[in-house]
Amino acid sequence: MNFNSLTEYLDSLESLYGIPYCDCAVACHHDIVFRHMTGHSDAEQKNPTNISVLYRLFSGTKISTAVAAMQLVERGKLNLYDELQKYLPEYSVMRVAENFDYHSVPTVWPRLDTPSHIAHNPIRIIDLLTMSAGFSYDTYSQSVIELSKATGCKASTRDCIRALAQMPLLYEPGEHWAYSLALDVLAVVVEVVSEMPYSDYLRQNIFAPLEADDFCFHPDEAMAPRLGHLYNKDRATGKLIDDDGGYSGSFSFSEAYESGGAGLITTVSAYCKLIDALSCGGEGYNGARILKPETVQLFMTPYTSGTTQEDFMYFRRGRRDYAYGLGVRVRVDKTGGRSPLGEFGWDGAAGSYFLVDPKNSLSIVYAQHVMGCIEAFDNIHPTVRDLVYEGMNL
Repeated sequence: MNFNSLTEYLDSLESLYGIPYCDCAVACHHDIVFRHMTGHSDAEQKNPTNISVLYRLFSGTKISTAVAAMQLVERGKLNLYDELQKYLPEYSVMRVAENFDYHSVPTVWPRLDTPSHIAHNPIRIIDLLTMSAGFSYDTYSQSVIELSKATGCKASTRDCIRALAQMPLLYEPGEHWAYSLALDVLAVVVEVVSEMPYSDYLRQNIFAPLEADDFCFHPDEAMAPRLGHLYNKDRATGKLIDDDGGYSGSFSFSEAYESGGAGLITTVSAYCKLIDALSCGGEGYNGARILKPETVQLFMTPYTSGTTQEDFMYFRRGRRDYAYGLGVRVRVDKTGGRSPLGEFGWDGAAGSYFLVDPKNSLSIVYAQHVMGCIEAFDNIHPTVRDLVYEGMNL
């Protein structure tokens, strides 16, 4: 193994793209074979990045939510083809917006009074996992905003998702693909089925067994000082500006809200234990099993095809190397990259990146804290991925 090129690349990210700090860990067969941190994680640029820094994973949270749901499937408490209304009755009768262009940029989300018709198809659990339920990613949804105002921003996660059911869907469930709040809804299904708050479920069933119990959704006084400083990249100037909490806060509908799609805050070391376990057939470094090998195989399976794959390719600006699976991307074409078919994972809005390769028992966790950094998705992630495989001689 030789990771000199990867180390040099990570060290160059500040000069190339203005990334003030980052952390990257690579595990193979439970061994950390590479770890490198760069820069300073505080606003004053005085404290070197260290292993205790907490990162907002944003959409990297979706991996945890998908794992939680599939654990319940394994235990016979949830079925992928159950209708959502079985667990959340408010979703029994849904409306679909008339002639809505969900590919429009910028997207103008439906409002409560948007012309609509009763949905013909029910929303199923698998529609949530595969982003084909018809939801939008409107984090300022009219019904949720009204609830927030009425409760003084103190509504429970369950109440927020109950309010979301009032909004029109973008399309008939199961017929298209659109990135959305579906995994937030799924997290509430986990709450209902397990009869415990979502964070408690994650702690008891995923992170504590893996000895990775260093996470939160809302940092307390003890954890807040460890939270890495969050930046926004000004697309007009390319300069970094402080994130005032407006963008990051938009993924939390209330002070109590636990977003199953974007709310997790944790360290690279802790999340690496989950990503590593997935790469090793669902078994953690300490022998704790969080999923069966055959369930991990399901994560390696693409679920988009035809129209839904076209929608996913549109989201990925025409790139054909990945399809979408159960809450994760799945590699379906090796053109332009070194990872094998079936490699899966996801990323986060501030530039984090997660790769699971069960064929080689290999995993990658990369974290940075810059919102609006298109270069992370277009350049940094594929480069980090390929340099890892180069360093591993794979």
